[in-house]
Amino acid sequence: MGFAKRGAAAVGLSLVLLIAGCGGGGQPEGNAAISANAAGNTANSGGTSDGEPTLRIQTSFYPIYEFTKQVASDLATVELLVPGGMEPHDWEPSPQDIRKLTESDLLIVNGAGMESWLEQVEASAANSKPEIVEASEGITLMEGGEEEEHGHEAEEHADDANHANEEEHAANHEANAEEAAHDHEHDHDHGGLDPHVWLSPALAVQEVRNIEAALAKADPEHADQYKQNADAYAVKLEQLDQDFTEGLANAKRKDFITQHAAFGYLAQEYGLTQVPIAGLSPDQEPSAAQMTEIVKFAEEHQVKTIFFETLVSSKVAETIAREIGAKTAVLNPIEGLTAEDEAAGEDYLSLMRQNLEALKAALSE
Repeated sequence: MGFAKRGAAAVGLSLVLLIAGCGGGGQPEGNAAISANAAGNTANSGGTSDGEPTLRIQTSFYPIYEFTKQVASDLATVELLVPGGMEPHDWEPSPQDIRKLTESDLLIVNGAGMESWLEQVEASAANSKPEIVEASEGITLMEGGEEEEHGHEAEEHADDANHANEEEHAANHEANAEEAAHDHEHDHDHGGLDPHVWLSPALAVQEVRNIEAALAKADPEHADQYKQNADAYAVKLEQLDQDFTEGLANAKRKDFITQHAAFGYLAQEYGLTQVPIAGLSPDQEPSAAQMTEIVKFAEEHQVKTIFFETLVSSKVAETIAREIGAKTAVLNPIEGLTAEDEAAGEDYLSLMRQNLEALKAALSE
């Protein structure tokens, strides 16, 4: 619902040219809708005498859909608003979406500012809007700036000049954010909070429990079944959490460079430091000065992998990787499924395990 010592001049020029040319290139080709198992399609059976579920639920984007589907099983109709392959920061509801919402019992969102269109929905469906459930309710949220300072804890050994560079970066970031707000009608403002809580398996459990409570309140007749479903999925999430804890415990390095600041909760949970190229929104483009600073950080810390994402352009990450002789790899914020994910039968759990393997490889270099 954010943001080098050698060859600095050349890097700055190439990055300025890149930024000028890659705005708005974040949408994947072939923006395929999510299939019957993960789109705005109904779950089967249950709930009334004629075999149709009585509870109709809309969910904002993929991880919230997946968590809700796991809790509801076949006891409710669960639909997904943001289609597969689309970056949820870029999505806005159509009149048809508003109509679907007015016909639904619940709208389950992540909250924490992730769904920047929520106020529009509330205004458009004021007389018949569904009950809105924020899955992140009760979770202690990070300020956006906490994950955009380029790993201050990991750089305690840096000299005063480096700290001056960080302060300059913060000023540049703020200026660029203000400029972007003027340049874009829809600026995907998260209100200064980091909404990416679903990327911590431990916090994903809390979101599942909030969804369970909402479904039990809306459909108390099936409260016990919702609890059983939530319990079963929580066991899988807790195992995933344990796998992350064990898999990253002996990492050679603790800092990683990623395309946008989506992994703050994951990093905090497992003692890592993310160094984001951009801010909280993936379409927030860094300045040439910020990118030069990332290159400098990567060289000084001998970073050998630059992470990019599946739903936005990888050009910036690829440029930085070329400058420092590093490779690129996917670290997936799991904001939506691509057509390839769908074809391979991927889901939240499998994609998070891919993230774990990617981190283990990069942090052992």
